Amino acid sequence: MLGLVHRGFGLDDPGKHLVNYLHGNGYRTVLAGIQHETSDKPATLGYEENIQAPMDKSISDLGRRFMARDSVHTERVCELLRQAQERPFFISLGLFSTHRPFPEEPDADLEANYLRGPLPILDNDDCRRDWAAFCTMARHVDRCFGQVLTTLAEQGLADSTLVIVTTDHGPAFPWMKCNLNDAGCGVMLMLRMPGMPAGVVSDALVSHLDVFPTLCEWTGLPRPQHELRGRSLMPLLRGEEQELHDDLFAEINFHVALDVQRSVRSKRYRYVRRYDDYERVILPNIDDGLSKRFLRREADLDARARIPEEQLFDLYYDPLACHSVAAEASHAPVLADMRQRLQSWMVATQDPLLAGPLKAPTGSRLSRQDGLEP
Repeated sequence: MLGLVHRGFGLDDPGKHLVNYLHGNGYRTVLAGIQHETSDKPATLGYEENIQAPMDKSISDLGRRFMARDSVHTERVCELLRQAQERPFFISLGLFSTHRPFPEEPDADLEANYLRGPLPILDNDDCRRDWAAFCTMARHVDRCFGQVLTTLAEQGLADSTLVIVTTDHGPAFPWMKCNLNDAGCGVMLMLRMPGMPAGVVSDALVSHLDVFPTLCEWTGLPRPQHELRGRSLMPLLRGEEQELHDDLFAEINFHVALDVQRSVRSKRYRYVRRYDDYERVILPNIDDGLSKRFLRREADLDARARIPEEQLFDLYYDPLACHSVAAEASHAPVLADMRQRLQSWMVATQDPLLAGPLKAPTGSRLSRQDGLEP
């Protein structure tokens, strides 16, 4: 998946999708809300039911209109859970929250001046108000999933249902979403697994690639014939292992504009490699909002130089990845090792970059790199 489905991209083989696998093994498969894996009917991914509520256009605030739609999808899922379950089920509740646009005003009890956004979000009036609006959506996510968990308990399903809560990228703020740093790649992943103790936190390197094999082990289904590169999380959850991976890999290709990067992350280091020669920050790949507008107005974001072609960060000393040590002689062995890890991964996964510059598929729609907004 090299780009966004609503911009003309798609999976090479939807038949390998997790939902197709579960549906083929007798699961009732339901989508409620958003998905970003196909622009075709979700049935191509394996969903036999597709719940899509209309937007309530009487709500003028677009952010709150999406939140209201999330509430409808959540209630529809709860109605489904109240039905008699004749088959095992897989339900994807795709919430729009916390995407932009955020609500125009945060909840009345959220005082922006007493909220400090996580770094690298600035601590000023514009950015605090932006973060308060994000938090308004985030607490709505909490309400929606709380409603689902309550319904599972009421229906006697809590002790036989695995719940996974995750997202696809970091928050939509400058230097977070669409960046190969921990703020962009270090996404939420929470599991409520029957039989496992609550409140367990793991610092192990894990990936979304690990979810599919985890589901195979938890359900007792055999792994599919095609290769799964992830590992089951079960050894971590059972306390049998402390680590699963020596490294993790991430990439950007096309978001709304071309931005080709690759990254490898070990426990201590992150290596980032850029593969095109555009020299400035790619503004269309930063979602519009108060934080972006402040940087454009006050800090010449439009003219800011892009990241160097090659970066290496020692995250033990530089957890925000602010200072690259790629040019320091003392880190030459680490740099060589990380380069080799990335090259091996690209070869193993048949990265299309190995054949030359990436080409967008016919019919795709991309913004110019020198544009301003998505």
